[in-house]
Amino acid sequence: MAMVTLQTAAEMEAAKSASVAGEKGEKKDPLAGISVLTAQGQEPGQKGIQITEKALKRIRVAMAKEGVSPEQGGLRVGIQGGGCSGLSYNIRFDTRPRERDRVYAFGEGLVTAGDPTNGKAIRIFVDPKSFIYLHGMVLDFEETLMRQGFNFINPNSTKSCGCGSSFTA
Repeated sequence: MAMVTLQTAAEMEAAKSASVAGEKGEKKDPLAGISVLTAQGQEPGQKGIQITEKALKRIRVAMAKEGVSPEQGGLRVGIQGGGCSGLSYNIRFDTRPRERDRVYAFGEGLVTAGDPTNGKAIRIFVDPKSFIYLHGMVLDFEETLMRQGFNFINPNSTKSCGCGSSFTA
């Protein structure tokens, strides 16, 4: 009797990509085909935080829904101890930056579909301790049949768990 294994389209595509990458001996670029925005006042590739246009759109919509003003508030991105792999990502809205935060502004004048801000910049706040683990990171937003949420593409992560919200640096 033959066994039949069912795979989703995403699983088949992942397996195909893994075998192609394995044949060539190279890693798949997680940013391939993604438009990445560099913070105002920074050069592309400079060690900081970057976001994608999808993340910009989602942050703007969520900030408007939560009543957070783009002029004063922003999205706080950080890390904390815990999770399956030792460190986990933490994101939440904050009404203003703290004294020692690094503040990144994105998207000034770039209007996204359904933009409630009409192209106002959004700000991301990162505390000094978290910056050690997050510099060089790209924040993306993924919306597929299997998953919806922010995706942290972090070059400092040496190992991550299956859920994608915990990592080791």
